[in-house]
Amino acid sequence: MRPVLILLTEGFADWETSLISAPGRAWFGVDVRLTSPDGGNVTSMGGLTACNLAPFQPQGDEVIVICGGTIWETAAAPDISNQLKAAHDRGQTVAAICGGTLALARAGLLQDVAHTSNSVEFLKGHVPAYAGEAHYQTSPRAIEDRGIISAPGTAPASFAALVLAAAGLSAADLQQLQGALAAEHLS
Repeated sequence: MRPVLILLTEGFADWETSLISAPGRAWFGVDVRLTSPDGGNVTSMGGLTACNLAPFQPQGDEVIVICGGTIWETAAAPDISNQLKAAHDRGQTVAAICGGTLALARAGLLQDVAHTSNSVEFLKGHVPAYAGEAHYQTSPRAIEDRGIISAPGTAPASFAALVLAAAGLSAADLQQLQGALAAEHLS
């Protein structure tokens, strides 16, 4: 299994990656690593403080996950474009949900792959250089294409499944996870 490196920023959206970190680590033994742009502490939208995080420094073996949050829509968003491009060029899977998809757009990683986000207008409105509209798919679920995973903020369950699949979770374990996450909607 490949480790999963999750980038949390100030104002990160608590719910968007929790279905990766909690079940991934507790149920399936995935090595989940939480980081922040420069290391240290960050506080979520819901007031949860993540402390003593390592700085965001992809090592080459992880699935990289960019958690959404309020910062991505502002000038204070960290510039991680070079790190994301280099990781993808090395063959690493790069994933983002909600506002985190803006980091993928800024890095030019959405130009020629199928992708989704909160809306195409969201991407165009925040990233003037975004040129992937021809490949945008309006989808309630996460999408994977050529090592890029993207999701709207309303799709943390399908996002978690695609990220954990990229990390190497078995088909049986993925089925168990998806069944558990869907159970309340099926009864």
